[in-house]
Amino acid sequence: MVQENNIVCGVPFTESDRVLMGHGGGGKLTHRLIGEVFYPAFDNPLLRQNHDGCVFSVEKGRIAFTTDSFVVSPLFFPGGDIGNLAVNGTVNDLACCGARPLYLTAGFILEEGLLISDLKRIVASMKAAADRAGVSIVAGDTKVVERGKCDGVFINTSGVGTVADGVWIAPERAVEGDVVICSGPIGVHGITILSARESLGFETSLKSDTASLNGLTTVLLQSVDVHVFRDPTRGGVVTTLNEIASTASIEIILDEASLPIPESVRSAADLLGLDPLFIANEGIMLIILPEKDAPEALRILHSRPEGKEAVIIGRVEKGSPMVRMKTLFGGSRILNMPAGEQLPRIC
Repeated sequence: MVQENNIVCGVPFTESDRVLMGHGGGGKLTHRLIGEVFYPAFDNPLLRQNHDGCVFSVEKGRIAFTTDSFVVSPLFFPGGDIGNLAVNGTVNDLACCGARPLYLTAGFILEEGLLISDLKRIVASMKAAADRAGVSIVAGDTKVVERGKCDGVFINTSGVGTVADGVWIAPERAVEGDVVICSGPIGVHGITILSARESLGFETSLKSDTASLNGLTTVLLQSVDVHVFRDPTRGGVVTTLNEIASTASIEIILDEASLPIPESVRSAADLLGLDPLFIANEGIMLIILPEKDAPEALRILHSRPEGKEAVIIGRVEKGSPMVRMKTLFGGSRILNMPAGEQLPRIC
């Protein structure tokens, strides 16, 4: 600030290690942020169009499109951060449509005061995740809000991919005689996020398993007749399976003894009064396909690091649309969707 004759004039900062309101104003500070943080990380020919959007050619086939927003707290956690979570989550949504992910957009809502070094770390993580998934970030947007109106940074990512002719992956394809495969341990990501929150006062040695699973879906589509792919994120395994059961008008029977829930997840969930089957996941996928294809699907999954712990957890039967679980004690219980939030938002 400059003061002369009792008049205070605002002089814009040109150097700062934190996000300023001016970074969202569309002027020099905005362009400096884009030029120094986003462009160097995401640089590619399509992004260099430097336009309001991105124009690109598409392959023969159909287009899949998805969008998602990420508001995780804390921004950095064991095994990942909001950046790779945003990329992986959107890539997986496309993969669950049977698509080959191609391009992403990234919209950032930044809180005034966010460290530029933290933003650069998040952006670098997004770039690394995009490279691993084989996608490019080709357009984006940045907004800055006042302190207290955003938890550091919120990210919206949208994605587009192509679906090959003959590929049809949809919840309504689940039919009697199908089996349900879970590609990995349940509840790891959610418990990792919760343990990273100091206010909850407990620790685990778990790391988030967030990962892009499009490589896994591509190989499966080439080898077996997959009916449904779904990633059990918000609401967990039970909510996701209830959505499928409702859409396909089928009953899904889970086997409690087969559920791949790590003991560390069970213990932490018990401590918090939570059920692991309702906890969000970011590194696993539910796969529904004919029983005859299950051995080959498991062979493929076990040959890849992201599917090495895959197991059959249930079967599809005729009946009222619901999810039911055979318990360890020989009985059964109905698993309904939660009425509201079981825990603080973690994805």
